[in-house]
Formats: sequence, structure tokens, C-alpha cells
Amino acid sequence: MKGRSIILDQMGDREAAALMVDGQLEDILIDTDAPRPGTVYRAIADRPVKGQGGMFLKTPDGSAFLRQIKGLAPGQPILVQVTGYAEPGKALPVTQKLLFKSRYAIVTPGAPGINISRQIKDEAERDRLLEIAHDTLSDQPTGLILRSSCDGAPVDAIAEDIAQMAELAARILADESQEMEVLAEGDGPHLLAWRDWVAPAEVVTDEGGFETHGVLNALETVRGPEVSLGSGARLYVEPTRALVAVDVNTGADASLAAGIKANMACAKALPRALRLRGLGGQIVLDLAPMPKKDRRSFETALRQGFRRDDIETALVGWTPLGHFELQRKRARLPLSEVLA
Repeated sequence: MKGRSIILDQMGDREAAALMVDGQLEDILIDTDAPRPGTVYRAIADRPVKGQGGMFLKTPDGSAFLRQIKGLAPGQPILVQVTGYAEPGKALPVTQKLLFKSRYAIVTPGAPGINISRQIKDEAERDRLLEIAHDTLSDQPTGLILRSSCDGAPVDAIAEDIAQMAELAARILADESQEMEVLAEGDGPHLLAWRDWVAPAEVVTDEGGFETHGVLNALETVRGPEVSLGSGARLYVEPTRALVAVDVNTGADASLAAGIKANMACAKALPRALRLRGLGGQIVLDLAPMPKKDRRSFETALRQGFRRDDIETALVGWTPLGHFELQRKRARLPLSEVLA
């Protein structure tokens, strides 16, 4: 099956969305019982953490942790937003920097000014988008980021997105209640698919779409650690309690170039492998043997691979033993937990 398809379906009683590209599963979103990233709370300060500059908060969904906060006393209300999923036994990660995201716009109440995605290069298009933003926001004191999906999009669609997100932000910020409360739910898989998978695609909403379009079969493969790199080379992605271990194996290829070939294939395949498995945190790559002179080429390929990935990932560097380390945001729950 060629081309791009977005399949909106259910897995049991949970909402789910899948992105298929040329018959291959490229991304999967499955709803869980955990608070969704993007959820906005009016939380209540609970207790500070000495030495870390943070504060535990009480929310309707349990304990949350806010880093680097000053001047907040226990019992005070504060607006926060969920930034990711909590590790087992830990508090929800939250931030004071509220973002209200839609397909075309991100409203940023705490960061005034209008910004346009750097991916939009054409000056005439940038001027058009600035005009839409100014006309829609008028004198509202909020910040705005126009996403790359705005490029060539209809005026009415962009203006509607800006207006809806600005209205939601204004309503939440104007709420003067002091009680602990959920003020806005994070987006579910179907809305996230509409919001973030913006490239042209066939949208399938028929019941049972996951089965008829091969999503369920692809998920069975993704549940295992192995990823084929071609020519017999393999990538193994295995989460442990402390980190995610990635092993690159050249297979039966014993040529001098086998190591660099497998490692370059790993650089291309790794973002998808981690995204589909919902893995983040510390990631350590045990690469196939290759000369040190090839390390820079590998880093460049790895950087290019993650540049197209929406989840924030930092390339940390090489260890004395020759491993390569990454730090990746825990933006999703591990697929193994979601499907358990």
C-alpha cells in the first residue's frame, strides 16, 4: 500500500490513531488512563523539595512535581500543565509555561510576541501569516507561534485556530477560583493526529481500520526488540529499569565496511524504533565496530534522523567505552505498558 494513511480507530474501549507510510507503521497513538500531556490544572502547592528548587503539588489526578519554582507557599493555587508521563512511582511532570496547541497555531500566554516557524522561508508567505495573526489577535496580550503547517493554508482555517486557542487561554487565565481543578484536558489520539500529522494523507475512519490496514500486525512486530537494518544487520532496542539499551549487530556481514553501514542504518531507523515503542529517558547505543574517523559522519546522520522527529531528543556524546548516549523526553508511555 503506497502513500500516507491516517487510520482513526479504537483498541478495545480506547481511542487510537495510526500513521502508515507506504505500508509501514510510522507512528501510533493509543489513549491511556494516565493524565494526557497538555492537561491544564489549577494545582495546590503541597511541599517544597529542599536543594532542588522544586515543589510537589496536589492535583485532581494525584501528585505533580514542578521544577525551579520560587516564592510559592504551601496551600497556594497555581496554574500548571502536564508535560509528559510520570515514571512508575513518581509524580506527574508539570510546567508553569502554558501552551495551547492546535493544527496551525500555538498560543503562549507567558511569552508575548508573534513568531513564525523557521521552516517557512518565503517572505511573502511570512508577511501573509503575520497579517492574519495581527488581524485575529487584535490587541490581546498573548504570544503566538504559527506552525509550519500554516504554509499555504486557508486564511479562515488559520484565523479560526488562533481565535479558538486564544479564547481558551484567556478563559483559563481569567478563572479566579482557588480550588484544585482540571481546567483543560489534553488532546486524545484522534485530535493529536489531526494536529500533528499535517502532511497530505488519506484519512480512514471505518471501524476495524487497524486490522484491514495492517496496523495490528505491525504492532505485533514492534512489541519485540528487533529491528531489521537490511543486509542481515539488526538493531535491538531493550528498555531496562535505568535506561534503554540499543545494540547494533552486523549479522553475517564480515566486511570492513559492515560496521559503518550498520551504524548509519541505525541512525536512520532509531527515531522510528523509539517513537513506536514509546521509549525515552537515557538511551545508550552499543554500536557496531567502526573507525573513530567515521564517528562524525554517524553523528551527522543521527542528528538528521532526529530532526524529523517531534519528540525532544538531545545527542549527548561518546563515552570512554565507545558507546553513544542520548537523552529523550518521556513524551509517551512505553508501548509495552499501553498494550499490557
